[in-house]
Amino acid sequence: MNLTKLLKPQSVAVIGASEKEGFGGDVCRNILSYVEDRSRVYFIHPKRETVFDVPCYKSVTDVPDTVDLMVICTSQKTVIPLLREGAKKGCGGAVVFASGYGEVGTDEGRQNEAELIAAAKELDIAIMGPNCAGYVNYIDNVQAFAFISEKRDRKGSVGVVSQSGQLCLSLMDCPGMRFSYSISAGNGKIVQVEDYMEFLVNDENTKVVSVYIEGVKDAGKFAAVLKKAAEMKKPVVILKAGRSAKGGAIAASHTGSLSGSDASFDAVLKKFGAIRVDDLEELMAMSLMLSTLKKIPDKATFASMNLSGGETGICADVGSLNGVEYPDFTDETLKSLKEQLPSYASPNNPLDMTASLSYDADLYAGALRTVMDDPNIGMVLIGYTLLLDIADPAIHYMYQGIEKVVKEKGDACKPIAMIPFAENTRNLEYQDKLFHIGVPILPPPVYAFKMLRHLADFISYCPEEKTLELAPGTGKSDQTIALSEHDSKVELGKFGVAVSKEVIAASVEEAAAFAASTDEALAMKIESADILHKSDVGGVKLNIRGAEEAKAAYEEIMKNVTEKKPEAKINGILMVPMLKSGVEMIIGVNNDPQFGPMIMVGMGGVFVEVFKDVALYPAPLSEAEALEMLRSLKSFRLLNGYRGSAKCDIKALCETIVAIGNYASAHKDTLKELDINPLFVYSEGEGVGVADALIVKYKEGV
Repeated sequence: MNLTKLLKPQSVAVIGASEKEGFGGDVCRNILSYVEDRSRVYFIHPKRETVFDVPCYKSVTDVPDTVDLMVICTSQKTVIPLLREGAKKGCGGAVVFASGYGEVGTDEGRQNEAELIAAAKELDIAIMGPNCAGYVNYIDNVQAFAFISEKRDRKGSVGVVSQSGQLCLSLMDCPGMRFSYSISAGNGKIVQVEDYMEFLVNDENTKVVSVYIEGVKDAGKFAAVLKKAAEMKKPVVILKAGRSAKGGAIAASHTGSLSGSDASFDAVLKKFGAIRVDDLEELMAMSLMLSTLKKIPDKATFASMNLSGGETGICADVGSLNGVEYPDFTDETLKSLKEQLPSYASPNNPLDMTASLSYDADLYAGALRTVMDDPNIGMVLIGYTLLLDIADPAIHYMYQGIEKVVKEKGDACKPIAMIPFAENTRNLEYQDKLFHIGVPILPPPVYAFKMLRHLADFISYCPEEKTLELAPGTGKSDQTIALSEHDSKVELGKFGVAVSKEVIAASVEEAAAFAASTDEALAMKIESADILHKSDVGGVKLNIRGAEEAKAAYEEIMKNVTEKKPEAKINGILMVPMLKSGVEMIIGVNNDPQFGPMIMVGMGGVFVEVFKDVALYPAPLSEAEALEMLRSLKSFRLLNGYRGSAKCDIKALCETIVAIGNYASAHKDTLKELDINPLFVYSEGEGVGVADALIVKYKEGV
C-alpha cells in the first residue's frame, strides 16, 4: 500500500474540526501552532462557520480542492461513510482516532474492524489507526496529531513509530529529541507497524528508525525491512513490550497483537543487527545519540576523558561491566599527554586529566586532539555533568575547545559524546550547542555504557556474514507426530548431518547376525516412534559385543518394552556402533509461530540442565553465524581447548548446525521441533557424532 498521501500529503482535511479539547480541537490547535502555510488545510464541520476564526466547510465534498489526507476526529460509526465521501475527492490516506474495533476484544469490535479493513481495500485508502494519536511529519510540517505538547522546534532525523500514542508524546516532550516523523500506529490492522518501518528505512531524511512495538503482525515483512536497514547500515532501535508473562498479556490486550516468543524476537534482532532497548529512556537516549553523531565510529574502541579520579573510576568500572573496550594509548599519545597534563596526573585510558585544562579552551583542545589522534581510539567520551544553572565556568572553555577540534578536523573528526555523572536537568543552551556540532549528551554511566555496548555491537555487525532471511511457516496444527530415532536420522542425513550407519534388527536372529559381523561395540535401542524416552522403559543396552550378548540384549529390551509400553508399535531394535566420547552438546529446533524455526545450541549435561547455557538463532544460518552462536556460550572455552585439553572440531560442529538449519528451513511448514542430544564433538579434524535424534512434525504435514 502506498503511504505517500498518508504521510506526505499535499492537502489535508480535518473532519470534526472543533474548538473543544479533544481530537478535533487539539488537531486544529497543532495545525494553527505549527503550520504557517495553511492554504491547503481544510477544517470540516457540518454545523460551524468557523473554527478558531478559520472558515469551515460543511463536508469534504464542499472543499474546492482534491484531498490527499483526511484526519477523522469523529465517532466510529461515521468513519466508513466519510471514507467513501473522501475517496471521491481523491483521498489516499486517513488518520482514524476512533476506538471500538478489534482492540476491544468484542464480536462487535471485530466486525467493525473487518468492515473498516474491507472499506480501506476497496477504496485504496491507507489508514493510520484506528485508535491512534495520529502523526507529525516534521520534514514537510504536516500536523495530524491529536495530543498537545510544548511548542518548540523538533525537526531532526529520528523517525519514530509507536503502537502507543502516549509514548509518542513522551518522546516529543523530551527537550533534546528531534524527529523526521513521529507516528502513532494505534490498532495498525490496515497500515501496520512494519509498513511504517519500511517507509522510514527508505526515507532519506530519517537517520535512525525508532520503534515501540507490542507485537509483530507480519514476520516476513518485518524481516525484509530489517534486512534492508542492515544492508543500508541504518540503525533500527526497538523497544518491545511482552518480555514477561504479564507484559505479553498487556500487549495483547492493548493492540490484539501476537507477542510471539520473546527469546525468538531477541534472536531475530541479533540476526539483522537491530538494537533492542529495555525502556523509553534508553530508546530515547539511544536514538538521540545515533542521530546526533555526524558518523558512526570506524572501530568500537573508546577513550574516556574526565576531570577527576572519581569520574574516571566510574567510567572504568561501568564500562568494564558492559564490555566496553578501552585500548591502551600508544607510547606517542602517553608522551604527549604527560607534557600537557599537570605533573601529578597519570595518563591512562580511561583518563583522569584533572580539572586544570578545562579552564583553558586551547589546552583542552590540545588534550582532546591528542587523544583523538591515537590510532587505537574510535570514539572519545567526555565526562562532565552539565547543570541547568551554570556556576562553574568550565563548560564555556570545554565547549570552545571541543568546537575548535571538531571544526579543525572536519570530516576526519572522530565521534565524541558527553557523559554526565548524575541526571540533573541539563543546560539547554549548551545541549543545543553540542547537538549542532554533533556531540550528544548521554545519560549517566549505567545507561550510557549500556548504550555504548549497543553501539559497539552495531559497529562490529557485518551483514555480509549473515543470511538475512527467516523461514516463517504456515499451516500449523494442534496435532503432532514423532518420528523414530532411525527415521529422524535418515531425514537429517539427507541434509548433510553426519549420522552413523545403522541397521534395524526385526528379530533376535538378525540382531545376533549383525553383532557377529562386526568387531565394534554396539548400542542397541528400541526403534519406535511411540517411545521417545527409550531409557525410561528399559529400551537401551550399550557396549554389546558378539552374537550372544546381542541375543540377550534383544530379548531383555523386548521384554521391558512389552511390559511398560504394550501399546507401542515396534519396528525392531536399532543397532549402531558405539560412539566414542567427546564434548557433549545439544542442538535443538523449535518452530516459532511467527518467526519460523529457531536453532538452539548449548553444552550438554549439566550446562544445559543447570546453567541454561544456550544460544538461540533463526534458521537458516551461515557457518559464521553458527560460530557466533558458539562464541556466545559461556562454556565455549571447553570447545576451544581449555587448560590443555584438545581443541574440538568447531568447524564440523558449525557445519552440523548449518545443516540442521537448512533442514528446518526446508521443513518450516511441517516441522514442530527437533532434538539432537547428545551430539559428541571430537578433536579437531575428527568431526562429530550424533548419538540420538528426534523430529516432531505437525500431523497434517506428514
